[in-house]
Amino acid sequence: MKIYHGSTQNIKKPRIMTSIRNLDFGNGFYTTTSLEQASRWAVLKKNRTKNADNAIVTIYNCDKKLFKNENYNIKIFEHATEAWLDFVIENRNGNQSHEFDIIKGPVANDNLFSTITLYESGLLSKGETILRLKPHELFDQISFHNRKALMALEYVGFELIE
Repeated sequence: MKIYHGSTQNIKKPRIMTSIRNLDFGNGFYTTTSLEQASRWAVLKKNRTKNADNAIVTIYNCDKKLFKNENYNIKIFEHATEAWLDFVIENRNGNQSHEFDIIKGPVANDNLFSTITLYESGLLSKGETILRLKPHELFDQISFHNRKALMALEYVGFELIE
C-alpha cells in the first residue's frame, strides 16, 4: 500500500523528529494514506517555514499486513472515539508518553481543533465533541515512533506540489 509524507523536502530515509508543537500521537514520523492530506501538510509546512522553496510529498510503500504484524506494538483508532480524543488531548498537552511503534487513526486537524478546544474548556462533553467531529471528513494519519517501525517503509519517490 502507498502512504505519503508532506514536507518541504524529499525524504528518502525517514527519521523520528521531535516537534516544537505537541502532535496528536506524540513525536514521530507522520504519514497518511491520502495524497490530498499529505499535499495539504506539505503546503502548510512550506508556508510556516522560512526559506522553504517547495512543498513536496514523499511516497512510500508498506506492506498491507503491517497493521496485523505482531512484531510491532501498534495502536489503531478506527474512528474519532472518546479513547482517541483522550489520547490526542494528552499528547497535544504534552502529558502523554507511550510505547507504541506505530499508531494509526484520524487526524485532529486545525479546522477541528476549535471543537476540541471547546471540549477542553468544559463547554462540550466528550459525547458532544465526538458528535461534532463525525460530520467532518477525517483523514487518517499513521505515525512511526522508532527506527524499527521506520524499517517498514520503502521509499518510492516524490511529487512536487504546486
